[in-house]
Amino acid sequence: MNHIIIYCRSGFESEAASEISVKAAEAGVYGYPKFDDLAGYIEFVINPPHNALQLMSKLRFRDLIFARQWIACEPMLQGVSSKDRLTPISEAVAKLPKASELLVESADTTDGRNLNGLAKKLGSAAAGFLRQQDLLLPRKSKAEYRLHIFLLENNQIWVGVSPINNSSKWEQGIKRLKFPADAPSRSTLKLEEAWHYFIPQKAWDERLQRGMKAVDLGAAPGGWTYQLVKRGMFVTAVDNGPMKGDLMETGQVDHQREDAFTFAPAKPVDLMVCDVVDKPTRVIELMAKWAINGWADRLIFNLKLPMKKRYIEVSDRIEQLEMILQEHEKPYRLVSKHLYHDREEITCYLELDV
Repeated sequence: MNHIIIYCRSGFESEAASEISVKAAEAGVYGYPKFDDLAGYIEFVINPPHNALQLMSKLRFRDLIFARQWIACEPMLQGVSSKDRLTPISEAVAKLPKASELLVESADTTDGRNLNGLAKKLGSAAAGFLRQQDLLLPRKSKAEYRLHIFLLENNQIWVGVSPINNSSKWEQGIKRLKFPADAPSRSTLKLEEAWHYFIPQKAWDERLQRGMKAVDLGAAPGGWTYQLVKRGMFVTAVDNGPMKGDLMETGQVDHQREDAFTFAPAKPVDLMVCDVVDKPTRVIELMAKWAINGWADRLIFNLKLPMKKRYIEVSDRIEQLEMILQEHEKPYRLVSKHLYHDREEITCYLELDV
């Protein structure tokens, strides 16, 4: 089993391919990526003597920025008959570690969404058939792996597994969220998704407490401030632009018409969030200033990406921030992800004094 399929946002195949190639080489595992532009996934082929599960065991999925999900696979099933997909699938599953959960998925693209109907039908049929063949464990059984059937076409199928404790827990690697009708902008979903990805839900009551003090840099019209207010926080919204009136009526928002890059809080706050549209270098310098001055314990911020060499830019900016924090002997935890609701940007979570 020497194939890893990595799901990603359509248009970011090159970044996902560069990232897994670099991470694999750092782990002493070598291979090569294969992908088509806009496909919404890549294939990484691992050279012997290593295999896909060995590489996964050497890497942490959370360290991959552009990967939504990864699965270890046998070679792709091709020419699968529409009259009998279950037999070749079951033969492939027999070569894999046992799992108790099955996900039938496709790429997050127009072509992939056209396979949703087939995925639903196949999912129901395959789960029952595989359990009858003793190839899929009972639903409540403890298992190390999750089984995936990844549809490319009606007759092209990848069958593989993902380590439950080292992969995304969401179908397609996507946390689906509903847009609140009263939110000022769709950017609100980026911060809500960040809560889910970066902070364990069991820790929300501690790390996102009601009554906390927060700063939102580049706040207008209030998409991220909306999320902070929903959590019961008191927010200093920093932006020269106007904020949505409903937020101001809550009594939880202090709108400061200032430049995000020159604003300094009178006192340290619990959380700072930043969705400023600017060069990544400037944003990193701003985040470093907040960290060094101890103005916030936790920071969530976006880095807007260039059109070319995006993986290189992201790697350089993360290294830039880490070097500054290390020079100032600041203990930290930094996690970055290209979230589903991100487009030409990534979201970063920086926790200090950990």
